[in-house]
Amino acid sequence: MSDLDLLHFEQLKNEVQTQYLENHTPSSDDISKWKGIDIIYFQEDLRKIAKGNISEKSFYTYFKNSPVTKLPRIDMLNILSIYAGYVSWYDFKKSHLFADEVLKEHDELDDSEISELEKTVENSDHLPTNHITAVSNVDSAINTPNLAEEKPILQKSAAENQHNNKNNAAENLTSASKDKSSLSLVKKYLWLGISAVLAVLVGLLGFKEELFSKKFTYSFIDADRNSKINAELQVQILKEDESPIIYVAKPNEPFVYTTKSKTLKMVVSSPYYKTDTIQRNLDNAPEFENIELKPNDYAIMLFYYSKSLTDLKKKRVSLNYLISDSALIYQVFNNQFYGVETMDKQRYINLVTLPSTSLENLQVIDTQTDKDGKIAMIKFKIESDEKK
Repeated sequence: MSDLDLLHFEQLKNEVQTQYLENHTPSSDDISKWKGIDIIYFQEDLRKIAKGNISEKSFYTYFKNSPVTKLPRIDMLNILSIYAGYVSWYDFKKSHLFADEVLKEHDELDDSEISELEKTVENSDHLPTNHITAVSNVDSAINTPNLAEEKPILQKSAAENQHNNKNNAAENLTSASKDKSSLSLVKKYLWLGISAVLAVLVGLLGFKEELFSKKFTYSFIDADRNSKINAELQVQILKEDESPIIYVAKPNEPFVYTTKSKTLKMVVSSPYYKTDTIQRNLDNAPEFENIELKPNDYAIMLFYYSKSLTDLKKKRVSLNYLISDSALIYQVFNNQFYGVETMDKQRYINLVTLPSTSLENLQVIDTQTDKDGKIAMIKFKIESDEKK
């Protein structure tokens, strides 16, 4: 990457800004000052023209800071170049050459040269193999007298004694072999017994939680509709003198909890259902139980209105009636540059009635109502679905 590439990218950012301002009127003509709904509109226009997308995090990284110190990835450079009216990033640079600038044909590739490795040859010393030659003493073998010929003839009694000694030695050898075999068999069974005991102990230690614990299954039901809750629930298990343990119950699936305790206290919460604290004595509690949760009607209506793209005029009227004129509305961002943005009632209604694919990822985090039954506070976020 060269300094000329960074200058080209600053040129590209200016042309992208000019292209967007031709058909849109954002809150500021300076692209570095865009945020919130301006970025959403820009992402929609980018998908429409260049058939691509950049994440909100990438926008803040490369458009909020000027000049930048590093280039984006080549796919993002190509998307922005197409949006500005060029074939590719290479085509854009080719159309904006500086004086004495030479553009390589494959400029998007890494220009670092690979240094050649020097080959070294190491000489190794080989030790000679020692050969040992056995020399037989031929003269000694020839001069050795034949002892068999000089051996005196043995008496008959000595031969019989020798035969009896051989039989006794064979019997002693057989008896010793039997004793050794019996001892080996005893050792074998002893080791098998010890191994079996150790295996049982390891099994008890590994599965003691399953052996001494009890499993409880809780299905959460919508109290008004008498059906399984099609939303993610947060379950907090409260224990005395301990911090809460947080679990997540998936939509339409029961929550399974295994414990050795005699009591259970859990807090179930969701943006679309009222928080409920459940306490049970597990000594006589059923293993399977249905628990009803009261829906948060206002949060469900906000969720429905943000997802529905039909009858936008009726939806705007309903939202205007539900939301208080002095409502506090927060949009939460998942990036390191911008955490929370506030907006007024009309701007929120304009956002959720915009026919945009970004609203498919809108999530209501929390709502509150005032004494008149109007929505006094809304906290929401829009998850980005771009894969890095």
